[in-house]
Amino acid sequence: MKFTQTVAAVALATAAGIASMAANAADVIKVGEINSYSRLPAFLDPYRKGWELAVEEVNANGGIKGKQLEIIARDDGGKPGDAVKIAEELVNRDEVTMIAGTFLSNIGLAVTDFAKQNKTFFLAAEPLSDAIVWSSGNRYTFRLRPSTTMQAAMLAKEAEKTGAKKWATVAPNYAYGKDAVAAFKSELLKLVPDAEFIEEQWPTVFKIDAGSTVRALEASKPEAIFNVTFGGDLAKFVREGNLRGLFEGRTVVSLLSGEPEYLEPLKDEAPEGWIVTGYPQGAIDDPAHQKFFAAYEAKWNEAPKLGSIVGYNVIASIATLLEKAPAYDAETLVDTMENLSVSSPSGDFIYRKQDHQSTMGTWVGKTTVVDGKGEMVDWFYADGNDFQPTDDEVLKLRPDQ
Repeated sequence: MKFTQTVAAVALATAAGIASMAANAADVIKVGEINSYSRLPAFLDPYRKGWELAVEEVNANGGIKGKQLEIIARDDGGKPGDAVKIAEELVNRDEVTMIAGTFLSNIGLAVTDFAKQNKTFFLAAEPLSDAIVWSSGNRYTFRLRPSTTMQAAMLAKEAEKTGAKKWATVAPNYAYGKDAVAAFKSELLKLVPDAEFIEEQWPTVFKIDAGSTVRALEASKPEAIFNVTFGGDLAKFVREGNLRGLFEGRTVVSLLSGEPEYLEPLKDEAPEGWIVTGYPQGAIDDPAHQKFFAAYEAKWNEAPKLGSIVGYNVIASIATLLEKAPAYDAETLVDTMENLSVSSPSGDFIYRKQDHQSTMGTWVGKTTVVDGKGEMVDWFYADGNDFQPTDDEVLKLRPDQ
């Protein structure tokens, strides 16, 4: 009798536990997040802090339709194969509602293909390769950050004003770098038809030989340089260029180099007068941005970086999508995301139906050194909506349209 009672009690307890787990699971919406945290901590540590702040705010305000938002974050180590394996685990084992994240373009493209093959909703947060939304674009993939072509067009517009005609380029030899150089050439030649590109340098990403790169650029005697190096490669390039006087008397136009993630490590070695895309942090007086800035600083005891904005906007996008979507299957999420409007600290933006690219913009300005550290000055906000391809162009760029 006692044995039977014990078995019954265990069974009841087990059933109650399972029921409790099911109830708890029903109260949570899980989102998988994949990124190269250990490979690119300078950008992705602030990025993670940005999305953690946003999740905290969403859940403190009642969550999504009464359910708490849970992010299951995984580190891909900078390896596309690992990212795809993680995506499979998140979908099949953890049963996430969607996948978000990635930074490096080759990883973003790998997960984009996974999303297509497995009909899984994927919000690419940061990879800048145009292929994400164009040649490799698919129904299930959307992209947040301004594309390579968008940012190249912003910079080309400023480059035209310098009057420089003979250009050299330096960019990492992978998808993002190639796209960036091609886009800048195309956009500048529209504005300056007689511009010439007389030298190209293609260092391996994160393995730049700065000495030989700088010597080759100097030997070509350009009037101006278009730079796409970032992270540790940018620091090496700037230091070697400063040492050899490469930048003296030359226009330099540079993608991403105004971001605090890349300016701050250079300290007083930061370049003077480069035309850049970036983030002027505390100088932005928009009320929505000031509110975000204060909350971020209070939580993390430091100023936000551009990665912080991107991370926050990822969650803002996801929360807006989940609030509006009548159901959470991939097809409904895609239909809801198309032309979805999102409010954020960097301004309102939409996810275009025709190519799944957001119209989030970025800041354009010049670099300088203030009190021993690099900063952006003479900046303005470039609205991403002003730098989008036309619908006819999208039809040529996306095979799935």
